[in-house]
Amino acid sequence: MARPFDVSKFRKSITKAVPGLSVGFNDPDTWISTGNYTLNKLISDDFHKGIPLGKVTVLAGESGAGKSYIAAGNVVKLAQEQGIFVVLIDSENALDEKWLHALDVDTAEDKLLKLNMSMIDDVARTVSDFMKDYKAEYAEKEKEERPKVLFVVDSLGMLLTPTDVDQFQKGDMKGDMGRKPKALTSLVRNTVNMLGQYNVGMLCTNHTYASQDMFDPDDKISGGQGFIYASSIVIAMRKLKLKVDADGNKTSQVFGIRAACKVMKTRYSKPFESVQVEIPYETGMSPYSGLTEFFEAKGLLKKSGNSLEYISPETGEVIKMFRKPWNANKDGALDIIMSEYDNDVADAEEEIIDDIEETTTEAVNESE
Repeated sequence: MARPFDVSKFRKSITKAVPGLSVGFNDPDTWISTGNYTLNKLISDDFHKGIPLGKVTVLAGESGAGKSYIAAGNVVKLAQEQGIFVVLIDSENALDEKWLHALDVDTAEDKLLKLNMSMIDDVARTVSDFMKDYKAEYAEKEKEERPKVLFVVDSLGMLLTPTDVDQFQKGDMKGDMGRKPKALTSLVRNTVNMLGQYNVGMLCTNHTYASQDMFDPDDKISGGQGFIYASSIVIAMRKLKLKVDADGNKTSQVFGIRAACKVMKTRYSKPFESVQVEIPYETGMSPYSGLTEFFEAKGLLKKSGNSLEYISPETGEVIKMFRKPWNANKDGALDIIMSEYDNDVADAEEEIIDDIEETTTEAVNESE
Protein backbone atom coordinates (compact mmCIF):
# COMPACT_ATOMS: atom_id res chain seq x y z
CA MET A 1 0.00 0.00 0.00
CA ALA A 2 1.33 3.45 -0.98
CA ARG A 3 2.44 5.76 1.80
CA PRO A 4 0.13 8.77 2.41
CA PHE A 5 1.32 12.12 1.10
CA ASP A 6 3.20 14.13 3.75
CA VAL A 7 1.21 17.38 3.74
CA SER A 8 3.07 18.92 6.68
CA LYS A 9 6.41 18.59 4.90
CA PHE A 10 5.03 20.14 1.72
CA ARG A 11 3.38 22.98 3.67
CA LYS A 12 6.63 23.78 5.45
CA SER A 13 8.54 23.71 2.18
CA ILE A 14 6.15 25.93 0.24
CA THR A 15 5.75 28.53 3.01
CA LYS A 16 9.54 28.80 3.23
CA ALA A 17 9.91 29.11 -0.55
CA VAL A 18 7.18 31.76 -0.96
CA PRO A 19 7.53 34.60 1.60
CA GLY A 20 4.23 35.94 2.93
CA LEU A 21 2.24 33.00 1.59
CA SER A 22 -1.16 32.56 3.21
CA VAL A 23 -2.08 28.93 3.92
CA GLY A 24 -5.68 27.84 4.47
CA PHE A 25 -9.02 29.58 4.07
CA ASN A 26 -9.65 33.28 4.65
CA ASP A 27 -13.40 33.29 5.24
CA PRO A 28 -14.45 36.69 6.64
CA ASP A 29 -15.44 36.74 10.30
CA THR A 30 -16.04 40.49 10.63
CA TRP A 31 -18.89 42.13 8.75
CA ILE A 32 -20.11 45.73 8.66
CA SER A 33 -23.77 46.53 8.05
CA THR A 34 -24.71 48.85 5.19
CA GLY A 35 -27.40 50.33 7.43
CA ASN A 36 -30.16 48.51 5.53
CA TYR A 37 -31.37 44.99 6.33
CA THR A 38 -32.50 44.14 2.80
CA LEU A 39 -29.27 45.28 1.16
CA ASN A 40 -27.32 43.32 3.78
CA LYS A 41 -29.34 40.20 2.95
CA LEU A 42 -28.79 40.51 -0.80
CA ILE A 43 -25.04 41.01 -0.33
CA SER A 44 -24.19 38.50 2.40
CA ASP A 45 -27.32 36.31 2.73
CA ASP A 46 -27.69 37.68 6.27
CA PHE A 47 -29.90 40.56 7.41
CA HIS A 48 -27.28 41.80 9.88
CA LYS A 49 -23.96 41.41 8.06
CA GLY A 50 -23.31 43.52 4.94
CA ILE A 51 -19.73 43.97 3.72
CA PRO A 52 -16.76 41.92 5.01
CA LEU A 53 -13.26 42.78 6.12
CA GLY A 54 -10.52 41.01 4.19
CA LYS A 55 -12.26 41.72 0.87
CA VAL A 56 -12.82 44.57 -1.60
CA THR A 57 -16.37 45.91 -2.08
CA VAL A 58 -17.43 48.39 -4.77
CA LEU A 59 -20.50 50.68 -4.77
CA ALA A 60 -21.00 52.09 -8.26
CA GLY A 61 -23.62 54.53 -9.47
CA GLU A 62 -24.41 57.87 -11.05
CA SER A 63 -23.94 61.14 -9.21
CA GLY A 64 -26.38 61.58 -6.33
CA ALA A 65 -27.39 57.91 -6.17
CA GLY A 66 -26.44 57.59 -2.50
CA LYS A 67 -23.00 55.95 -2.84
CA SER A 68 -21.20 58.33 -0.49
CA TYR A 69 -24.13 58.32 1.93
CA ILE A 70 -23.88 54.54 2.34
CA ALA A 71 -20.07 54.25 2.12
CA ALA A 72 -18.75 57.31 3.95
CA GLY A 73 -21.84 57.66 6.13
CA ASN A 74 -23.61 54.44 7.14
CA VAL A 75 -20.74 51.98 6.77
CA VAL A 76 -18.14 54.24 8.42
CA LYS A 77 -20.45 55.02 11.35
CA LEU A 78 -21.37 51.36 11.91
CA ALA A 79 -17.72 50.28 11.51
CA GLN A 80 -16.70 52.72 14.23
CA GLU A 81 -19.39 51.29 16.51
CA GLN A 82 -17.59 47.91 16.16
CA GLY A 83 -14.24 49.45 17.09
CA ILE A 84 -12.95 49.42 13.49
CA PHE A 85 -10.51 52.22 12.57
CA VAL A 86 -11.39 53.93 9.28
CA VAL A 87 -8.99 55.38 6.70
CA LEU A 88 -11.15 57.63 4.50
CA ILE A 89 -9.54 58.53 1.16
CA ASP A 90 -11.36 61.44 -0.49
CA SER A 91 -10.51 61.95 -4.17
CA GLU A 92 -13.50 64.22 -4.85
CA ASN A 93 -12.78 66.87 -2.20
CA ALA A 94 -16.42 66.50 -1.19
CA LEU A 95 -16.50 64.87 2.26
CA ASP A 96 -16.79 67.82 4.64
CA GLU A 97 -16.52 67.30 8.40
CA LYS A 98 -19.89 68.99 8.98
CA TRP A 99 -21.60 66.53 6.60
CA LEU A 100 -19.92 63.54 8.26
CA HIS A 101 -20.98 64.79 11.70
CA ALA A 102 -24.57 65.06 10.43
CA LEU A 103 -24.34 61.34 9.63
CA ASP A 104 -23.02 60.59 13.16
CA VAL A 105 -19.51 59.78 11.95
CA ASP A 106 -16.84 60.30 14.61
CA THR A 107 -13.99 62.32 13.05
CA ALA A 108 -11.68 62.09 16.10
CA GLU A 109 -8.07 61.19 15.21
CA ASP A 110 -8.23 57.88 17.07
CA LYS A 111 -11.34 56.82 15.10
CA LEU A 112 -10.81 58.15 11.57
CA LEU A 113 -7.96 59.31 9.33
CA LYS A 114 -9.05 61.38 6.32
CA LEU A 115 -6.62 61.54 3.41
CA ASN A 116 -7.15 63.83 0.41
CA MET A 117 -5.66 62.11 -2.63
CA SER A 118 -6.11 62.54 -6.35
CA MET A 119 -3.60 60.05 -7.82
CA ILE A 120 -4.08 56.31 -8.24
CA ASP A 121 -0.37 55.78 -7.57
CA ASP A 122 -0.63 57.60 -4.21
CA VAL A 123 -3.55 55.43 -3.09
CA ALA A 124 -1.68 52.27 -4.13
CA ARG A 125 1.47 53.39 -2.27
CA THR A 126 -0.53 54.30 0.85
CA VAL A 127 -2.29 50.92 1.01
CA SER A 128 0.93 49.03 0.26
CA ASP A 129 2.97 50.88 2.91
CA PHE A 130 0.21 50.45 5.48
CA MET A 131 -0.02 46.70 4.87
CA LYS A 132 3.78 46.31 5.11
CA ASP A 133 3.78 48.00 8.53
CA TYR A 134 0.65 46.08 9.60
CA LYS A 135 2.17 42.72 8.68
CA ALA A 136 5.49 43.57 10.32
CA GLU A 137 3.77 44.36 13.62
CA TYR A 138 0.85 41.92 13.73
CA ALA A 139 1.60 38.98 11.40
CA GLU A 140 2.80 36.79 14.27
CA LYS A 141 -0.17 37.60 16.50
CA GLU A 142 -3.49 35.75 16.59
CA LYS A 143 -6.16 37.18 14.32
CA GLU A 144 -8.28 38.20 17.32
CA GLU A 145 -5.43 40.38 18.60
CA ARG A 146 -4.94 42.27 15.34
CA PRO A 147 -6.61 45.70 15.00
CA LYS A 148 -9.46 46.02 12.51
CA VAL A 149 -9.15 48.63 9.77
CA LEU A 150 -11.40 49.69 6.90
CA PHE A 151 -10.19 51.69 3.90
CA VAL A 152 -12.92 53.72 2.19
CA VAL A 153 -12.04 55.23 -1.21
CA ASP A 154 -14.52 57.82 -2.50
CA SER A 155 -14.16 57.56 -5.42
CA LEU A 156 -12.14 55.43 -7.85
CA GLY A 157 -13.56 57.28 -10.84
CA MET A 158 -12.03 60.63 -9.80
CA LEU A 159 -8.52 59.27 -9.30
CA LEU A 160 -5.95 60.43 -11.84
CA THR A 161 -2.86 58.95 -13.48
CA PRO A 162 0.42 60.90 -13.98
CA THR A 163 -0.45 61.13 -17.69
CA ASP A 164 -3.77 62.83 -16.82
CA VAL A 165 -1.92 65.49 -14.84
CA ASP A 166 0.82 65.94 -17.44
CA GLN A 167 -1.68 66.34 -20.28
CA PHE A 168 -3.75 68.82 -18.26
CA GLN A 169 -0.68 70.95 -17.56
CA LYS A 170 0.05 70.99 -21.30
CA GLY A 171 -3.54 71.94 -22.13
CA ASP A 172 -4.28 68.51 -23.61
CA MET A 173 -7.73 67.38 -22.43
CA LYS A 174 -7.80 63.90 -23.99
CA GLY A 175 -7.20 62.14 -20.68
CA ASP A 176 -5.42 58.84 -20.03
CA MET A 177 -8.12 56.42 -21.15
CA GLY A 178 -5.64 53.63 -21.84
CA ARG A 179 -3.65 53.38 -18.62
CA LYS A 180 -6.34 54.32 -16.11
CA PRO A 181 -8.41 51.08 -16.35
CA LYS A 182 -5.20 49.05 -16.04
CA ALA A 183 -4.06 51.13 -13.05
CA LEU A 184 -7.43 50.69 -11.27
CA THR A 185 -7.38 46.95 -11.95
CA SER A 186 -3.84 46.71 -10.59
CA LEU A 187 -4.83 48.69 -7.48
CA VAL A 188 -7.77 46.45 -6.63
CA ARG A 189 -6.08 43.18 -7.59
CA ASN A 190 -3.01 43.87 -5.45
CA THR A 191 -5.14 45.12 -2.57
CA VAL A 192 -7.24 41.93 -2.60
CA ASN A 193 -4.11 39.79 -2.30
CA MET A 194 -2.72 41.92 0.55
CA LEU A 195 -5.91 42.00 2.64
CA GLY A 196 -6.96 38.33 2.54
CA GLN A 197 -5.76 36.94 5.86
CA TYR A 198 -5.88 40.18 7.87
CA ASN A 199 -8.55 42.27 9.62
CA VAL A 200 -8.41 44.92 6.90
CA GLY A 201 -11.05 45.63 4.26
CA MET A 202 -11.63 48.11 1.46
CA LEU A 203 -14.83 49.77 0.30
CA CYS A 204 -14.71 51.85 -2.89
CA THR A 205 -17.23 53.98 -4.73
CA ASN A 206 -17.15 54.42 -8.49
CA HIS A 207 -19.12 56.06 -11.26
CA THR A 208 -21.38 54.52 -13.90
CA TYR A 209 -22.42 55.62 -17.36
CA ALA A 210 -25.47 54.79 -19.45
CA SER A 211 -25.24 51.67 -21.60
CA GLN A 212 -25.42 52.14 -25.38
CA ASP A 213 -26.29 48.47 -25.90
CA MET A 214 -30.03 47.92 -26.41
CA PHE A 215 -29.63 44.24 -25.50
CA ASP A 216 -27.78 45.04 -22.24
CA PRO A 217 -29.48 48.08 -20.69
CA ASP A 218 -27.68 47.93 -17.30
CA ASP A 219 -25.47 50.94 -16.57
CA LYS A 220 -21.75 50.32 -17.15
CA ILE A 221 -19.15 50.85 -14.45
CA SER A 222 -16.28 53.14 -15.44
CA GLY A 223 -12.71 51.89 -15.29
CA GLY A 224 -13.15 48.68 -17.25
CA GLN A 225 -14.03 45.15 -16.19
CA GLY A 226 -10.70 44.15 -14.68
CA PHE A 227 -11.19 45.59 -11.20
CA ILE A 228 -14.75 44.21 -11.12
CA TYR A 229 -13.32 40.71 -11.57
CA ALA A 230 -10.94 41.32 -8.66
CA SER A 231 -13.65 42.62 -6.29
CA SER A 232 -15.66 40.27 -4.06
CA ILE A 233 -18.82 42.41 -4.04
CA VAL A 234 -20.09 44.90 -6.64
CA ILE A 235 -23.32 46.87 -6.18
CA ALA A 236 -24.72 49.07 -8.95
CA MET A 237 -26.92 51.99 -7.87
CA ARG A 238 -29.36 54.15 -9.84
CA LYS A 239 -30.84 57.43 -8.67
CA LEU A 240 -34.63 57.73 -8.60
CA LYS A 241 -36.61 60.61 -7.11
CA LEU A 242 -38.37 60.03 -3.80
CA LYS A 243 -41.77 61.72 -4.08
CA VAL A 244 -43.19 60.50 -0.81
CA ASP A 245 -43.47 62.63 2.34
CA ALA A 246 -42.63 61.61 5.91
CA ASP A 247 -46.14 60.16 6.37
CA GLY A 248 -45.83 57.97 3.27
CA ASN A 249 -48.15 60.10 1.13
CA LYS A 250 -47.33 60.54 -2.56
CA THR A 251 -46.55 64.09 -3.64
CA SER A 252 -45.11 66.04 -6.57
CA GLN A 253 -42.33 67.44 -4.36
CA VAL A 254 -38.99 65.60 -4.13
CA PHE A 255 -38.25 64.61 -0.51
CA GLY A 256 -35.11 62.56 -1.10
CA ILE A 257 -33.51 59.78 -3.10
CA ARG A 258 -34.88 56.38 -3.99
CA ALA A 259 -31.72 54.36 -4.62
CA ALA A 260 -32.22 51.33 -6.85
CA CYS A 261 -29.48 48.90 -5.76
CA LYS A 262 -28.60 45.82 -7.80
CA VAL A 263 -26.02 43.33 -6.52
CA MET A 264 -24.01 42.64 -9.67
CA LYS A 265 -21.50 40.37 -7.96
CA THR A 266 -21.30 38.64 -4.60
CA ARG A 267 -19.60 35.48 -3.37
CA TYR A 268 -21.99 35.07 -0.45
CA SER A 269 -25.49 35.13 -1.95
CA LYS A 270 -27.36 34.95 -5.23
CA PRO A 271 -26.27 37.78 -7.56
CA PHE A 272 -28.46 40.14 -9.64
CA GLU A 273 -31.02 40.63 -6.87
CA SER A 274 -32.37 44.19 -6.48
CA VAL A 275 -33.87 46.45 -3.84
CA GLN A 276 -35.03 50.06 -3.80
CA VAL A 277 -34.08 51.87 -0.61
CA GLU A 278 -35.43 55.29 0.31
CA ILE A 279 -33.08 58.01 1.58
CA PRO A 280 -35.20 60.99 2.73
CA TYR A 281 -33.26 64.25 3.03
CA GLU A 282 -34.63 64.97 6.51
CA THR A 283 -34.35 61.62 8.28
CA GLY A 284 -31.87 59.53 6.28
CA MET A 285 -32.27 55.88 5.30
CA SER A 286 -34.33 53.56 7.46
CA PRO A 287 -32.77 50.12 8.05
CA TYR A 288 -36.20 48.64 7.21
CA SER A 289 -36.54 50.38 3.83
CA GLY A 290 -37.31 47.85 1.08
CA LEU A 291 -37.93 45.02 3.55
CA THR A 292 -41.70 44.91 3.03
CA GLU A 293 -41.23 44.47 -0.73
CA PHE A 294 -38.55 41.82 -0.11
CA PHE A 295 -40.90 39.71 2.00
CA GLU A 296 -43.67 40.20 -0.57
CA ALA A 297 -41.35 38.86 -3.29
CA LYS A 298 -40.53 35.85 -1.10
CA GLY A 299 -44.24 35.13 -0.62
CA LEU A 300 -44.16 35.71 3.14
CA LEU A 301 -46.31 38.83 2.98
CA LYS A 302 -49.49 38.34 0.97
CA LYS A 303 -52.12 40.81 -0.13
CA SER A 304 -55.44 40.58 1.65
CA GLY A 305 -57.74 43.27 0.29
CA ASN A 306 -56.00 46.60 0.91
CA SER A 307 -53.76 45.06 3.57
CA LEU A 308 -50.71 42.83 3.77
CA GLU A 309 -50.95 39.66 5.83
CA TYR A 310 -48.34 37.47 7.48
CA ILE A 311 -49.04 34.09 9.06
CA SER A 312 -46.30 32.91 11.39
CA PRO A 313 -45.18 29.36 10.54
CA GLU A 314 -44.02 28.94 14.14
CA THR A 315 -47.00 30.21 16.15
CA GLY A 316 -49.78 30.50 13.57
CA GLU A 317 -50.24 34.14 14.60
CA VAL A 318 -51.72 36.39 11.90
CA ILE A 319 -50.38 39.93 11.46
CA LYS A 320 -52.48 42.06 9.14
CA MET A 321 -51.84 45.74 8.46
CA PHE A 322 -51.86 48.36 5.72
CA ARG A 323 -48.58 48.91 3.84
CA LYS A 324 -47.59 52.09 5.75
CA PRO A 325 -47.51 50.39 9.19
CA TRP A 326 -45.54 47.52 7.68
CA ASN A 327 -42.99 49.95 6.21
CA ALA A 328 -42.72 51.65 9.60
CA ASN A 329 -42.14 48.28 11.34
CA LYS A 330 -45.11 48.83 13.64
CA ASP A 331 -44.93 46.68 16.79
CA GLY A 332 -41.70 45.14 15.46
CA ALA A 333 -43.60 43.17 12.79
CA LEU A 334 -40.71 43.13 10.30
CA ASP A 335 -38.30 42.07 13.06
CA ILE A 336 -40.56 39.08 13.76
CA ILE A 337 -40.52 38.00 10.11
CA MET A 338 -36.73 38.43 9.87
CA SER A 339 -36.20 36.24 12.92
CA GLU A 340 -38.58 33.51 11.73
CA TYR A 341 -37.18 33.69 8.18
CA ASP A 342 -33.66 33.04 9.52
CA ASN A 343 -34.97 30.15 11.63
CA ASP A 344 -36.71 28.59 8.61
CA VAL A 345 -33.53 28.85 6.51
CA ALA A 346 -31.44 27.30 9.30
CA ASP A 347 -33.94 24.44 9.67
CA ALA A 348 -33.94 23.82 5.91
CA GLU A 349 -30.11 23.72 5.83
CA GLU A 350 -30.08 21.28 8.75
CA GLU A 351 -32.56 19.00 6.95
CA ILE A 352 -30.39 19.02 3.82
CA ILE A 353 -27.30 18.09 5.85
CA ASP A 354 -29.21 15.29 7.60
CA ASP A 355 -30.43 13.95 4.22
CA ILE A 356 -26.88 13.96 2.83
CA GLU A 357 -25.51 12.16 5.88
CA GLU A 358 -28.31 9.59 5.75
CA THR A 359 -27.76 8.96 2.03
CA THR A 360 -23.99 8.64 2.55
CA THR A 361 -24.46 6.18 5.41
CA GLU A 362 -26.84 4.04 3.32
CA ALA A 363 -24.40 4.02 0.40
CA VAL A 364 -21.52 2.93 2.66
CA ASN A 365 -23.63 0.16 4.21
CA GLU A 366 -24.67 -1.14 0.79
CA SER A 367 -21.06 -1.20 -0.44
CA GLU A 368 -20.05 -3.26 2.59
